[in-house]
Amino acid sequence: MTAISIIGAGPGGLTCARILQRHGIPVTVYDRDPHRAARNQGGTLDLHADDGQIALREAGLLDEFFRLARPEGQEMRQYSSVGELRSHHLPAPDELFKPEIDRGQLRDLLLDSLEPGTVKWGHALASTDGHVLNFKTGDAVETELVIGADGAFSRVRPVLSPAVPQYTGVSFLEAWFDDVDNRHAEIAALVGQGGAHAADGERGLFAQRNSGGHIRVYIIRRNPADVTGLSTEELRAGLLAEFAGWSPGLRQLVSDNDGAYVDRPIMVLPVEHTWAHRPGVTLLGDAAHLMPPLGVGVNMAMLDASDLALALVGAATLDEGVRAYESIMLPRSAEIAKMLDGRAADLLDTDIPDFGEQ
Repeated sequence: MTAISIIGAGPGGLTCARILQRHGIPVTVYDRDPHRAARNQGGTLDLHADDGQIALREAGLLDEFFRLARPEGQEMRQYSSVGELRSHHLPAPDELFKPEIDRGQLRDLLLDSLEPGTVKWGHALASTDGHVLNFKTGDAVETELVIGADGAFSRVRPVLSPAVPQYTGVSFLEAWFDDVDNRHAEIAALVGQGGAHAADGERGLFAQRNSGGHIRVYIIRRNPADVTGLSTEELRAGLLAEFAGWSPGLRQLVSDNDGAYVDRPIMVLPVEHTWAHRPGVTLLGDAAHLMPPLGVGVNMAMLDASDLALALVGAATLDEGVRAYESIMLPRSAEIAKMLDGRAADLLDTDIPDFGEQ
């Protein structure tokens, strides 16, 4: 029997596993990907000094994080839809409150810190009752504690809660730009070293510099039309029509991308999402409290992971540790979820809020 099983090899699950191992507690992580390089891990993340960085300190990885992170990524520009620069935050040389790091780099940092064989790849969870893990491979594993760190559509969550993610009415189309300083020089100059945002109340753009000369742009729209079956060219033509009144420079963020668009509807869990304690199972991160992408998600997941691991380390039994963790995490997540309730539409405001600084 496996004592502690974590479902999901994202930042939250891996942080929890790393801290447990630092304290001599065995743990196994199961992930549905066939191997660590099976897919692109996504864009850039800002890890805050008061949550994400605390978790990395407990994991013994904070110095390595700072060697990889991009403090210059804290630069932020706000534009009007006609291209006027309305505000510009340029970080001080020693500003380290929320430096950026590519999600893939963070995942590799965490993976490389674990004992060999900790992560079992190719193990997509089919179901669990909290004691037996049934995988789509047909394998079954008994466990004393299952930790659901498996994101928005968690397979562990149904053991504790009937809640399912709900669509907010706001959606992203993700666009990628490669070798930007050479191939997209105007866009590189517009975005700078960090992020750039523009909106007119009904639609918006958020661009983020990633490492390696890449920029990701999130085209933000309210209740967009179904994009299923549309070609890239058809999507591009429709977007240019939607952004017809915007400046030519900003319209390049919509039209000059390399490759296809990726549809990412913004989903949330009901507020406030909680559950009655059940021995042998708990949740962290988006599996526990899926919220709009307003600067708190990965940081909360990693803080959850740290709190859970340390609670398990300090408790006489696994169940006492889980109870101690849930007594901290559930009120915290409920408070933040209330603050963000209905705020996905803020991404369309001319001044985008940064809840991560609050």
